[in-house]
Amino acid sequence: MGASINVRLFSAGDAAQVRNLFIRVTRLLVPPHMTEVFEGYIARSLREEVDRIVDYYGDKGGAFWVAIDGTQVVGMFGLEPSSTDAMELRRMYVDPDVRRQGIARTMLQFAEDECRRRNKSRMALSTSELQVAALTSLLFREDSLIRHFRLSSLAGIPLLPNTPEGT
Repeated sequence: MGASINVRLFSAGDAAQVRNLFIRVTRLLVPPHMTEVFEGYIARSLREEVDRIVDYYGDKGGAFWVAIDGTQVVGMFGLEPSSTDAMELRRMYVDPDVRRQGIARTMLQFAEDECRRRNKSRMALSTSELQVAALTSLLFREDSLIRHFRLSSLAGIPLLPNTPEGT
């Protein structure tokens, strides 16, 4: 990895790398018995959001950023308004080959700063049960803007036994 990571707005030239990162990371989360369900989730997410990032986030008054190392997209995330005083952090992914190097922390700090620039006092996060472990070290900082944390299932199917939706 290069000397520093640059976080910048998504551009059309990033589309293929963002698409590939989304697919790759999502497939790494797949429990063996749920491959077919996840492939459907991936296809729907590509169609509805990932393959139309500029329109998807622009229509909602949000934006999408990439973390760049040289010419490589090594991370990504989006923000969209979730209420008058909050933004929702979405699609935060880091390339598995460069994890544990502070990229997620850099992106989260950028996202919090962007919320402040937009006069939003809170940042909401909804994630699947499969991603909680990866995020907990980022979320529970005293200075974090994240005040709302909701677990959800992917593709509408609970991922852990006896875990109610939305807890």
